[in-house]
Amino acid sequence: MRGSSLLQYVVAVALGATPGCLGAFTVVALYSHRVVTVGAVVAAMIATSGDEAFVMLGLFPGKALLLMLGLAALGMVVAPLVDRLAGEARYCRGACGELTLHRKECACFAHRALLEQWRRPGIARVLLTVGTIGYGVWVVLGGGAMPEVWNWVRITLLMVGLFGAFIVGTVPDHFLREHLWQHVARRHIPRIFAWTAAVLLGIALLSHVTDLQSFVRNNPWWMLGFAGMAGLIPESGPNLVFVTLYAAGGIPMSVLAADSIVQDGHGMLPLLAQSRREFARVKAVNLLVGLAVGGAMLALGG
Repeated sequence: MRGSSLLQYVVAVALGATPGCLGAFTVVALYSHRVVTVGAVVAAMIATSGDEAFVMLGLFPGKALLLMLGLAALGMVVAPLVDRLAGEARYCRGACGELTLHRKECACFAHRALLEQWRRPGIARVLLTVGTIGYGVWVVLGGGAMPEVWNWVRITLLMVGLFGAFIVGTVPDHFLREHLWQHVARRHIPRIFAWTAAVLLGIALLSHVTDLQSFVRNNPWWMLGFAGMAGLIPESGPNLVFVTLYAAGGIPMSVLAADSIVQDGHGMLPLLAQSRREFARVKAVNLLVGLAVGGAMLALGG
């Protein structure tokens, strides 16, 4: 990857576009070890929407996919421009040592290990397996707000459940315990649920005591500025406000696009811990790009 800028940008955008923070974490790790350039990091952070991607795919899947493709294309355009302007400073300063790879702990699909894992499964594997199977049954039976007909949304949800069950059933104990259970199940899922519930409740209360929709509709440029500032926060939750408002028809796509360009979920937290200077310069670029693109879309009526 060090020998091809184009390959860096493609890989960074692909990792960034992956819902959640794992892809963004990977790009930051590669940057901190001087494998990819700052342009690749900017591209990844433009392409990523953090945990909000899961919510957008649930609320408006078609438009969410179009937005994600647009963010990926924008990242590919901005990345080489950033590297050219950065010059010799395009690589991370004060980098770490070599990457640490968990080769022994994460030897996937070893047949003997698979059998041993299921002879004495841990509580995390049992709970996650039951959860993913239960989710698949819920999709098949059409529970909750599931579409009544078997359209592409319902089929995709079932495929996600089956893939999740496959991962839970085959990954090594180290990966399942440290990453799926401790990180995803115990940290991300409760946080996404809490933030989503809080945002929905907050918007409902504001709409009850004030004419929130009229304010948002009559002040789109203010909302664009708020979206850019909220995107600077290295956290997924606050940006759910703009996802929810867009789903309810309260804000135009331009405001959501600006927020999505600037925000990156938890993806930049490792870089913030390592270098506030590097964190600030990536965020500054993304803020300028987000406000410029969002402003242009808003001026054109989008």
